Amino acid sequence: MTDEPRAQRRRRPWWLSAMVYVSATLALALAVTTFVVQPFVIPSSSMVPALAKGDRILVQKWTYRGGEPQRGDVVVFRDPGGWLGELDDPSAFQRGLRAVGLAPQGGYLVKRVVGVAGDEVRCCDEAGRPLVNGHAIDEPYLADVSANAARTFQATVPRGMLWVEGDNRGDSRDSRAMQDEPGEGFVPADSVVGRVWARAWPTDRTGPLRPTDAFADVPSP
Repeated sequence: MTDEPRAQRRRRPWWLSAMVYVSATLALALAVTTFVVQPFVIPSSSMVPALAKGDRILVQKWTYRGGEPQRGDVVVFRDPGGWLGELDDPSAFQRGLRAVGLAPQGGYLVKRVVGVAGDEVRCCDEAGRPLVNGHAIDEPYLADVSANAARTFQATVPRGMLWVEGDNRGDSRDSRAMQDEPGEGFVPADSVVGRVWARAWPTDRTGPLRPTDAFADVPSP
């Protein structure tokens, strides 16, 4: 009797074994991208020099399960509406690949959190630095500090919202650029997928994305 199941396993068609393997792989990939880590592709040069267009990144999704994004975090979030312009219309197959992290996601952006709920954000002081709650921020990660002064603003971040900016301030469609649009440039905190954890590609740039302490001395609003 013990030999019968073994014989049945030997007679299992190869294609059935392949289907079981593929199904298990897809189920595992879906579970990982849903709860743990999800891959994304950087769609533009707005986060240069930290992240370049075409970089593959890994976004950790457990970071904000018990809280919300913090100032200085680099986050991936769903387009609040109109930030990306015309969106692609993927096929059902492409949507399936995106769901399990096997194809680049569309409709998402990557920016750095500059202001959280209650913060007053404005630009700029005499040195071209943004101010959060009156505190000037030195940002060593920027592509060009002088690009800050090209667009002045003052805003108070509403509850449940974020103010985000790209590190490449001279070439970034972010909260500053969307002030006159519906939503006034604010990003719903619940639209954030997660915090950028690491670069996975290209191979000469792989590694974790280092956090910043640039906002460590910002006072409470």
